[in-house]
Amino acid sequence: MVIPMDDATLCSMLKRAAEQADSGYRFLDTREKAIYIGYDKLLEKAVQFAGAFSRMGIQAEDRIALILPTCPEFFYVFFGALLIGGIPVPLYPPVRLGRLEEYHRQTGRMLNISRARLVVTNKLIKRIIGRSVAKASPDLGIITVDKIKPAPFAFTAGKPDALALIQFSSGTTVDPKPVMLTHRQVIANIQAILKVILDAYPPESYGQYHSGVSWLPLYHDMGLIGCALLAVSRPADLTMIPPELFVARPAVWLRAISAYKSFISPAPNFAYSLCADKIRDKEIEGVDLSHWHIALNGAEPVTDASLEKFIERFAPYGFQAHALTPVYGLSEAALAVTFSDLKKRFKYKTFDPEALLNGRAQISKHGSNLVSVGKPLPGYQLEIRNQYGENVQEGIIGTLHVKGPSIMEAYDDNRDATLKILKNGWLNTGDKGFIWEGELYLYGREKDLIIIRGRNYAPQIIEMALHHFPGIRKGCVIAAGYVPEGDNCEKLIIFCERDKKGDKSGDKQLAQKASAEIAGAFAIRPESVIVMEPGTILRTSSGKLRRGPTLNQYLAGTLAPPKQVTIFRMAAEMMRSRIALGITS
Repeated sequence: MVIPMDDATLCSMLKRAAEQADSGYRFLDTREKAIYIGYDKLLEKAVQFAGAFSRMGIQAEDRIALILPTCPEFFYVFFGALLIGGIPVPLYPPVRLGRLEEYHRQTGRMLNISRARLVVTNKLIKRIIGRSVAKASPDLGIITVDKIKPAPFAFTAGKPDALALIQFSSGTTVDPKPVMLTHRQVIANIQAILKVILDAYPPESYGQYHSGVSWLPLYHDMGLIGCALLAVSRPADLTMIPPELFVARPAVWLRAISAYKSFISPAPNFAYSLCADKIRDKEIEGVDLSHWHIALNGAEPVTDASLEKFIERFAPYGFQAHALTPVYGLSEAALAVTFSDLKKRFKYKTFDPEALLNGRAQISKHGSNLVSVGKPLPGYQLEIRNQYGENVQEGIIGTLHVKGPSIMEAYDDNRDATLKILKNGWLNTGDKGFIWEGELYLYGREKDLIIIRGRNYAPQIIEMALHHFPGIRKGCVIAAGYVPEGDNCEKLIIFCERDKKGDKSGDKQLAQKASAEIAGAFAIRPESVIVMEPGTILRTSSGKLRRGPTLNQYLAGTLAPPKQVTIFRMAAEMMRSRIALGITS
């Protein structure tokens, strides 16, 4: 059933799912044991949390920050906030313990600009985030979920055009911005995704879509909207895996897909590479991936090499090549904008590198492979525009603009930033790309492009030349452009992390070899190749490379590897957290 738009809210969507009472969320722990929460139970708990929030003084339009791991309580708080007309603000927990100073700065900033009245977390996280909360000082402070006392409350669906949540953009080039989304906008995106799925896999031919698996974090749009809320809208079962468990043991993901006969499960490109490289046969004995019909790939650049390797590695376990589905979306559009054909093998083309550098696409037998991310979802439009704002013809590289029913309301309390990218319903995504045979191909972020001698180099294409380079950690390379002091021309600089097995003694030789590799592939020699310790390159909360901030910190002399996590350092951090929160006993 696709929910009618005239009266839909996320609360009414949950109520309808609860009335069916035969589906819900399944949460796996580190031992892969499951806790199952039906949507009927979820609604019951959410109503009780809404009553608790009401007694605490939370009112309509108040913002409630969620700093929680993947757990049932996340959804009790999320929907409980919505039931009283509040606005949930999902934020990421402190998972990179070696970079806590950066975490406190970012989280304190996000709490401030979202104007959160209350922070909801758990006992373990509270011990660490005191300094983050102190930077924002929400007037209701911080509460752990075990201290929330259930109270009665009358179900209220709310209004479709009320704010449903504030989700932060990824922050690959600048600090994350708070995206305001209404119930109507979120559900419009969910509906468009469901239409594509059900058109390709109608229930009468393929049976009901009843199962999905996700390890994606709930503070991320793909994890929250594309998995958790999509499952409620169907309604369907969703099995959730803690993100940190997937990173440590990626085979857990495939075992869950097999065990629960998952029909759909998405992930960023790196996850497919990680699985192909790290999972051993003995970890997936008996696994059957034949039920996995939709393996969405989005949130970061999609590479044909990663997908081909995944297909080859897991075809013996029943994985079907057509399941891999490159997609494109962004927080400012709620989530998805384009989908590839769900019933066909993913598509990529080889484009002439010289032509791409000159701003146009041209097929070549040798060159750069770019993967199609498909066509717009129903109700969405794309335009590629030049520097003058004019729509350009097929094959010309320009800036991608999108229009559709889920484009954000605005950035919260940031009119200038909103006006820069929103005009007449069209959103300037900041992504460079082109249309080829009616499908979208991406060529990098506008702010990340490296301009050398008048040519535009997409950083990810340069980075891919070192993707499998001996001595360099896979996926841990950044290409950036900068103008050295006393010069007036942009130069190329490469940051790369040495493999964990390496040591500093080989850095100089590794840098020379990497520089020669880049020069041979692109006829440009980097001004510098900086070899660093593992973990030094800055990343977003969802793991994307932060090229601009990494470069800026390096030039400022503040770029450093993460601190070693020790018992003594964590004890000191917990003490600072208690002091910041005013806890004296």
